[in-house]
Amino acid sequence: MPTHEESEAFLRDFHGLTPAQQNRFRTALGRFVDDLWAIEAGERSWFRPGLRVKRVKGTWGIYEMTWAPDGRATFSWGDTAVSGLLHVQWHRCGDHSILP
Repeated sequence: MPTHEESEAFLRDFHGLTPAQQNRFRTALGRFVDDLWAIEAGERSWFRPGLRVKRVKGTWGIYEMTWAPDGRATFSWGDTAVSGLLHVQWHRCGDHSILP
């Protein structure tokens, strides 16, 4: 199973979302994790198009995942915590204003 960690900013952002927004994020997160499993197993090379995972323009190594029409979460790949498994570092979660 992929490993992860959340920044204080991510946790603050997440707790500031409405319950409906939190549920939308969790639904997208489930798809994200499913895709991570498939990537680790060599069954996929990247995330499904519906998650719109892409590099954040003007950054190096920061990606965004779309979880709602105006919902984004940013992350980067961290040092592998368990050999052979991907490690995700979540940075921010909210609307477009979270993007650099």
